[in-house]
Amino acid sequence: MLGEYRIEGRRAADIAASVERAVGAGGLAPGELLPPMRELAVSLGVNPNTVAAAYRSLRDRGVIETAGRRGSRVRSRPSTTARELMGVDVPEGVRDLAMGNPDPALLPSLGDALSSAAARYAEQPVLYGAPLVSAELARLARAALRADGVPDGPITVVSGALDGIERVLAAHLRPGDMVAVEDPGWGSLLDLIPALGLRPEPVALDDEGPLPDHVERAVRRGARALVVTSRAQNPTGAAVSAERSRELRGILADHPGLLLIEDDHGHGIVDLPLHSLAGITDHWVLVRSTAKALGPDLRLATLAGDAVTVDRVGGRARLGPGWVSHLLQDVVIRLWETEAVQPDRVAHSYGERRDALIAALAERGIEAYGRSGMNVWVPVPDETGAVSRMLHAGWAVAPGARFRMASPQGIRLTISAIGVDDVEELADTVAAAVRPTLVGRYG
Repeated sequence: MLGEYRIEGRRAADIAASVERAVGAGGLAPGELLPPMRELAVSLGVNPNTVAAAYRSLRDRGVIETAGRRGSRVRSRPSTTARELMGVDVPEGVRDLAMGNPDPALLPSLGDALSSAAARYAEQPVLYGAPLVSAELARLARAALRADGVPDGPITVVSGALDGIERVLAAHLRPGDMVAVEDPGWGSLLDLIPALGLRPEPVALDDEGPLPDHVERAVRRGARALVVTSRAQNPTGAAVSAERSRELRGILADHPGLLLIEDDHGHGIVDLPLHSLAGITDHWVLVRSTAKALGPDLRLATLAGDAVTVDRVGGRARLGPGWVSHLLQDVVIRLWETEAVQPDRVAHSYGERRDALIAALAERGIEAYGRSGMNVWVPVPDETGAVSRMLHAGWAVAPGARFRMASPQGIRLTISAIGVDDVEELADTVAAAVRPTLVGRYG
């Protein structure tokens, strides 16, 4: 237990900081068992309640986990270790399919939109007291949501999808609450949940979205929130189908107290229709980031939802950043209003590359998934070996550990960095890297 590391401190905050420093520096390894509270209290000469408070703080921040009589141990994936660090260094000359960025060639030019926003600012600068959301942005966002069948509701603006999800979770949940989340799923979200002191509950999925029986099981186990990716699910490319939406809506109707968060970051880069789950539960949001369609540096996402949730999110924002820059809001408005944004062309380009790679892999006897978006997920028996062999062959791919909790191993390939002419060579490399026989589906 603990090896050579000695926990220090007299106050709960100091004891917690000592443990957290050791976890971050590698002095305490994932899975390492911590001393029983009474034993550590004797060693430090403090009251056992002080150690209990320190352990509680560490648990709420996602650093350790407790299991009653089995004690407390460092989480296998502590929140102090970002999933991005599970990636690979990309040497010069290696093709990067690991980072998950959109194709810069498919992003709109910002020059005219920036000039237009600057000119408007010169005429009417935004000062303190301005509304959180531009009326024009809200109008355009609402029209797009209404066309997709999303219920009417207030709209606010946040600094990207993850920012919006964090604010919604914080508005409704408390440390220790359980959140049902897709597995495999978005690595940043899987980091965020324990960092907020919440407990992730994995929900398996297939090409059509979360599996209904797994959602039902998560709710029975006590999940207070469910996060669903509508389209272009990261890393599998899943998209919620009409039939799956009906099944999930039936489950949600029986649990109106469940907080529903829909992430539709694929809006603008996919050609599949949205089959939203919104409006069934008492509290819900649908967040749409501009990152994939307009560029990651436009830190803006619209968030629609029930009145209570949107009011809480907006109210908390006023106490922190205040608002998302109206200059950015004006840039997005101009892009939406012009032909600079061509979602059909973007969706076709990603789809052509994605489908070609999946077909080429199938010809080589390899299962791969990617119904929508810019990623292809390949189940493998040994992701460490597969990633290493791919890197040696000149291709960097993302290890599945970034995205997994309980699901089988895999690798993620972001196809935005390849052309159709690269597909055959890439498929040959993947085939050689994932030998021997692959495991089954990711669910």
